[in-house]
Amino acid sequence: MAVIVDKEQCIGCSACVGACPFGAIVMEDDKAVITDACTVCGACIDVCPVTAITRPAAAEPAADTGDYQGVWVYIEQFQGKVRNVGLELLGEGRKLAGAMGQELAAVVIGEGVEPLARELFASGADKVYLLEGAEYKHYSTDAYTIALTDLITAYKPSVILMGATNDGRDLGPRVACRVGTGLTADCTSLGIDEETGLVAWTRPAFGGNIMATILCPNHRPQMGTVRPNVFKRPVPDTSRSGELVRVASKVKAEDIRTKFIELLTLSETASCNLDEAQFIVSGGRGMGKPENFALIEELANVLGGAVGASRAAVDAGWKPAIHQVGQTGKTVAPKVYIACGISGAIQHLAGMSTSDIIIAINKDADAPIFKFADFGIVGDALDVLPVLIEEIKKLKQAC
Repeated sequence: MAVIVDKEQCIGCSACVGACPFGAIVMEDDKAVITDACTVCGACIDVCPVTAITRPAAAEPAADTGDYQGVWVYIEQFQGKVRNVGLELLGEGRKLAGAMGQELAAVVIGEGVEPLARELFASGADKVYLLEGAEYKHYSTDAYTIALTDLITAYKPSVILMGATNDGRDLGPRVACRVGTGLTADCTSLGIDEETGLVAWTRPAFGGNIMATILCPNHRPQMGTVRPNVFKRPVPDTSRSGELVRVASKVKAEDIRTKFIELLTLSETASCNLDEAQFIVSGGRGMGKPENFALIEELANVLGGAVGASRAAVDAGWKPAIHQVGQTGKTVAPKVYIACGISGAIQHLAGMSTSDIIIAINKDADAPIFKFADFGIVGDALDVLPVLIEEIKKLKQAC
């Protein structure tokens, strides 16, 4: 859907230029021209004195939405272990399925992954769709896209939840395109729209300055990716059971255009595995310079945790973007989050507020982060961290 200017009706008054909040309209040859910056907000339509600007009506539904039933969660697994984000989404999917009066299903693709079904039932799934085969041992875009697309075509789910991980961000858009639906990426909240009964997908927009809620009324399934650690994992109920549906693979060797050669484990992986870390030590602008992050890294290493960073530290080039915590970075939920030299901007707090325990170290006693911290230390992180590291080392040696 797009905004259209009728050149013959346009009188060149330029009222729309001033009304556009995004600077998406320019005048060329005394006629209004819509640029690629247009967000189809409709502000220009309201001010046009000659109704030369219009927006076509929404398209009719592309499918009989009544044929689509059920909430699905794509379960990401690595080397036979379920990634946390899949379990987190089962918990939230359980709420959506209950509100919609539909069943909750998990989708698992891999080699030798049938034992995972028990864990998925315990986490809330009513049904597990299982696709196994040697072609799924390692994630590949082609194989997994074909497999999930075929599943959707055959069973017609109404909603699909996926993790906003490297694999999920690769797989989700491809599958959505093939089945002819939309996808809301990097969601931070889910709900049900009271008026329509549709899933309300909420995500940051315009660089994290606003939160947008998106509906998908005319296409199915309703799809979205959700950031890891946004939701808590459900408490498993081992007494639960469900239906296991084994699905035959339709993927052929010639369908996969890439070849797996070797799995490389980077030495830095552990220090930046923010999604799974139980301890995270993050540094901000208050660390002064990149060399001082050595203290952050040492404390994280002593705790067996990961290294995080604020947006200010990443923007300054002190740490790679993969370490960024916050609304425009990663959302984390460790047992302990230690914020060093971080003032506590709302964008950063949005990424770590679900941590079990928050410890703040800042020399500014009025820093906003102290209002959210469970424990606070007023002092220069460069003085506090060496003492903290030494004390933790003593405790570990005594154990």
